[in-house]
Amino acid sequence: MKIHADLSKRAVVDCATLDWVPSPMPGVERRMLERDGAEVARATSLVRYAPGSAFSAHRHDLGEEFLVLQGVFSDETGDFTEGMYVRNPPGSSHIPSSEPGAVILVKLRQMKPDDDAIVRIDTLDTASWQGGRPGESILPLFVRPDEEVVMLDWQAGASFDEQSFPGGAEYFVLHGGFEDKDGRYDQGTWLRLPPGSRQTMRTTQGARIWRKTGHLTS
Repeated sequence: MKIHADLSKRAVVDCATLDWVPSPMPGVERRMLERDGAEVARATSLVRYAPGSAFSAHRHDLGEEFLVLQGVFSDETGDFTEGMYVRNPPGSSHIPSSEPGAVILVKLRQMKPDDDAIVRIDTLDTASWQGGRPGESILPLFVRPDEEVVMLDWQAGASFDEQSFPGGAEYFVLHGGFEDKDGRYDQGTWLRLPPGSRQTMRTTQGARIWRKTGHLTS
């Protein structure tokens, strides 16, 4: 299966327009944003767990990264509430479940083999947020030479000078929205820009955004 699988092309998805697709496990459904492969695939998805649902034990050969959007997502290492950002490195395994139900943004098989970082960050804890550009607050989530993941808060009316993204960029809009010359991206939108992209952004109402950069080069 291939969905937005060509990383050299821009892709944008309003997630609210996608159907929830059943997974192999009862009570677990997906909205597929990008995918290259069958059940084991390089994938970016929204995954919804019904209350009391679980997924069978499985291993992440090339890692797993997720952000909890709603509810509580659990595995053997703990319970992850709304706003938790988690990275499980290549070779990790777990048995995920959700007692009250949950929705997560999850990326599979997109880490480098030498990435051994285990990350657990509560993005709703304001203590670690930092000042960025005028009108911007930033929360670093993960940084290595070929990848940077951050959470961004943009104030209403903020605008930013052109940025270049030699290794591409990827966004998920959590709240509010923003614009560039190619369109408007509101809450629930996933956007991917290919390597070499340049972007000038502005926001009318303000926005909170998850962003990953640098990771789309081989």
